[in-house]
Amino acid sequence: MIKVTPAAAAQIKLSAEQGKTEGMSLRIAASRNDDNSIHYGMGFDDSKEDDITVTADDIELIVSASSAEILKDTTIDFVELEPEKFQFIFMNPNDPNYTPPSE
Repeated sequence: MIKVTPAAAAQIKLSAEQGKTEGMSLRIAASRNDDNSIHYGMGFDDSKEDDITVTADDIELIVSASSAEILKDTTIDFVELEPEKFQFIFMNPNDPNYTPPSE
């Protein structure tokens, strides 16, 4: 379902440690905008009732049923987009604006 790159996993673990949220799952959320693009959200959460739990690269992710289909086959990465500016990116083939990275 959802993949997490090693770089993203390392940053998620570091963020959990810094935020004193070790042991909590990372909630990934997605919703469609009016233009059919996708809005993403993520944060640490310990609520799992009626959610889907996925383990990716030693990271426990929780996803609501409404987000699961939108996030199918998504890869989360942590990349340097500009010098000294790192951020999480969602490579999601379900997003009409997504273009796979060229090798």
